[in-house]
Amino acid sequence: MENRYVQQFKKGSLEMILLCLIGKKETYGYEIITELNGSGAAVLGYAKEGTVYPILYRLQEAGLVQCRIAPAAANGGSKKYYSLTEKGEETLRELILFWREYTVCVDGFVEDYQRMEEKL
Repeated sequence: MENRYVQQFKKGSLEMILLCLIGKKETYGYEIITELNGSGAAVLGYAKEGTVYPILYRLQEAGLVQCRIAPAAANGGSKKYYSLTEKGEETLRELILFWREYTVCVDGFVEDYQRMEEKL
């Protein structure tokens, strides 16, 4: 079983990752899951519908993403396409700035710890 601390890190960053993917282009849920599993599977683990869709709904409720329904070419059904709202774009820019500062800070602590460990 995966460490619960690792799971918390993944959960905390997944919303920002979804905003990044949606910010690149208008996209739909299955495409997001496919890209997550192709790009980040090694670190993030296997993305599932039960993980991604609730986050998409939360992002929509928060006004960060909007969706539109369009006919699906393949099966005659419909697809829900997600795109960032203006608020979503602003929030993503803020999250990216924070992430850059955050990782520099955390990396500093990790490097200090590793240097201390090497001396032992």
